[in-house]
Amino acid sequence: MQLLSYQPLAEQLFDEIRALSFDGVGVTRASYGEGESATAEYLRAFALAQGLRVQVDRAANVVFSLPGDDPDAPAIWIGSHIDSVPQGGNFDGLAGVIAGLLALVARQRRHPTSGGGSALPLKVIAFRGEESAWFGKAYMGSSALLGKLAPADLQLKQRSTGQSLGECMAAVGADVQAISLQEKLVDTRAIKAYLELHIEQGPVMDARDLPLAVVSGIRGNVRHNRIVCLGDAQHSGVVPRWLRHDAMFAVSDLIMRLDTHWRELLERGTDLVVTAGIVQTDEAEHSISRIPGRVSFSLEARSKSSDTLEAFYQLVQAEMASISRERGVRFQNDRRLTSDPATMDPGLCDMLLQACRDNGIRHDTLPSGAGHDASLFANAGVPSAMLFVRNQNGSHNPHEAMDIDDFMLGVQVLSDAVQRVQDLGHALAF
Repeated sequence: MQLLSYQPLAEQLFDEIRALSFDGVGVTRASYGEGESATAEYLRAFALAQGLRVQVDRAANVVFSLPGDDPDAPAIWIGSHIDSVPQGGNFDGLAGVIAGLLALVARQRRHPTSGGGSALPLKVIAFRGEESAWFGKAYMGSSALLGKLAPADLQLKQRSTGQSLGECMAAVGADVQAISLQEKLVDTRAIKAYLELHIEQGPVMDARDLPLAVVSGIRGNVRHNRIVCLGDAQHSGVVPRWLRHDAMFAVSDLIMRLDTHWRELLERGTDLVVTAGIVQTDEAEHSISRIPGRVSFSLEARSKSSDTLEAFYQLVQAEMASISRERGVRFQNDRRLTSDPATMDPGLCDMLLQACRDNGIRHDTLPSGAGHDASLFANAGVPSAMLFVRNQNGSHNPHEAMDIDDFMLGVQVLSDAVQRVQDLGHALAF
């Protein structure tokens, strides 16, 4: 089934959704907020106009399928998310949803009355709330669906409005009571395979001239959204170094020590990335002539190894204790948040690789440094795989520049892999 002819439709979808969520700089589709909801409604209307079935699950994610298919039958899933970071790019997440919808539309047009002509249906799911930028937690829509959203998570506050995650989810129709009880809202045994197309969010594919890449695994992470270092605020001109309890120097000391540890671990071949993405003094108090007595910062580490994440986390705690003694400060951590690393299913990866070869597309296998909903399904026991599409200018910024030709190659490969899974049907043994 050739899908390259659907390029004009793909361009229309990207352009019109960008216009819906353009904020003057990039796109803003806040998790469980206005931009995300507008996108969900647009996709619902589009799908209905194409003759597709549209449902909203109990976690408020939007599910698309063929009208002739049994909605309760075991199925192949294609999924990704429809939210974005503030002033982000238009392709992060959305590309995967549009890719799945194009595959569904093609099957609907080919088999308008028979449900796609396969005993193993295809479903496409648009997840809400994948980005951690809004509530400090990622994968909210998929976590809720899989019973992995804790009651404490529902109390997290939206960065702009201060509303709780539970309130925002309830406002868009999610079953918050069931989610708070961590009920599984889907039978994972009925998901025969989970596939996700996503832009690469780094520079590797562009540098290597690779239109597509198959993802081998996804890094997990450990993070604190907010760590506070408490020192003693004093006049900058009168307190000598040996009597100071300077929170800013303490935080700087910690970050530089962690950078040294990170470099040494990399030299040993350890997979690890470390980031302090938010560092700030209290805006109401900070001054050129004031020794900072309170500094807050975020801290995150990512790795393909859970053991590496735990070991590095314990190293962070040891360095905090050491600096506290040396500089006379205190560190206060908020709740520790973790996401497990995930390995993609070798059988599904082989199908994607073979589809790349069959279509004569340059490709390779790459790990994902960024997190994705696919990791939750893989760790829930669902055979899962991901396909990366080349993207210029990075991601989580308004300058994402995925080439539509590369995207359509990805749609073709994704559709071919789905067809292979459907051909195998219930005989699958990943």
